[in-house]
Amino acid sequence: MATQPALAQASSDRPGGDYQSSPVPSGDPADCALECERDKRCRAWTFSYPTDSPAGAVCWLKSNVPARTVDACCVSGVRGAGVVEPKNGAVETSIDRLGGDYRNFDLKSEDSDEACKAACTSDNKCRAWTYARPGYVGKDAHCFLKKTSSRHGGSPGLFRAWCGSGY
Repeated sequence: MATQPALAQASSDRPGGDYQSSPVPSGDPADCALECERDKRCRAWTFSYPTDSPAGAVCWLKSNVPARTVDACCVSGVRGAGVVEPKNGAVETSIDRLGGDYRNFDLKSEDSDEACKAACTSDNKCRAWTYARPGYVGKDAHCFLKKTSSRHGGSPGLFRAWCGSGY
């Protein structure tokens, strides 16, 4: 029986076992996974998305493999695991389709990407939207409404989708 490779999980934390933490200037969970791969002591890792703290994104290396808990704060994995972003068809994770913006605004701290999607759905001009998690384009989450959508570039912490079309 063939074994499947271990994969990191978005929206998960592995509390405990920390022996080192460091900022992740890129804001990319894959950089945290790579940091674990390069350190022989590392058995697991947790990437914490930026918050309003000056530290920004943080990588936590772990000396053991703590149990995984569901938490939107983080992406976690074990040594040897790549980063897996959720795929749900209509929303692209870690994608920014540059240009086409006609309106952008901060979201309330309790708002999620659903608030950005709702703003797009209720506006006839909107063809796509990009949601930036708190800490990626400022202290608060941010929504960009787009009248067009261009070629994409990878950008951690962003969610982008076509509005109302089921892309």
